[in-house]
Amino acid sequence: MDNPKDQGTTHFGFRDVPLGDKQKLVGEVFSSVAGNYDLMNDLMSLGIHRVWKRYFVATAQARPGDRVLDLAGGTGDIAALLKERVAPRTARSDREVGSVVLGDINGEMLRVGRDRMTDRGRVRGFQYVQCNAETLPFPDASFDLVTIAFGLRNVTDKDAALREMRRVLKVGGQARVLEFSEVKVDWFKPVYDFHSFNVLPRLGKLFAGDADSYQYLAESIRKHPPQDELRAMMDDAGFARARYRNLSGGIVAIHDGWKD
Repeated sequence: MDNPKDQGTTHFGFRDVPLGDKQKLVGEVFSSVAGNYDLMNDLMSLGIHRVWKRYFVATAQARPGDRVLDLAGGTGDIAALLKERVAPRTARSDREVGSVVLGDINGEMLRVGRDRMTDRGRVRGFQYVQCNAETLPFPDASFDLVTIAFGLRNVTDKDAALREMRRVLKVGGQARVLEFSEVKVDWFKPVYDFHSFNVLPRLGKLFAGDADSYQYLAESIRKHPPQDELRAMMDDAGFARARYRNLSGGIVAIHDGWKD
């Protein structure tokens, strides 16, 4: 079957759209859900996303004093957890006080994240950059760790984003991807599909007044490369020792790669 990209198109959920349109369409989705982003994740994961995110950060290669880039940083929940790892309150010197750059292509999402951090008194050590993961505005070897959580599936050119993540990593640095993936438990697949395509859009309409955005998000998960394919993409992007770990039976997976 022909690859839509070979014909100048890509997927937006289950629809094929011109390559140049996807970024705009995805932007409209996230501008729509920005104010209810946490609710969206709660509905999509039944609240378990909070556990996944904590595990994702707790097991990352992050040390006091590191500089970290969190892409598709959204409302800042991953960035806040990362800051606790790289700038702990027990830091004994400035060398142990790292920083987190929260990057997102969507200005509304970035604003929500910045305002949330400010309201919580978390100002020092954060930087906010509106940027496209496919063309990062940072020099080579800028970060010790680059993360992207629940964002890679919305990127038009995932291969370009993975290459950029590697480029901005320092030698020895780690890239981590947390993303909805392919369910591996056979009996759970029909339950998961029913929730995604019948329950989730209705909940989105009920709680956020937006069924279409939630329908797209469910579809985007099914179009995202499954575990082994994404690991191969990380290999092709130049990462060393690319690997993945399934969580909750493959509902999500954590992918890792290093820059040697």
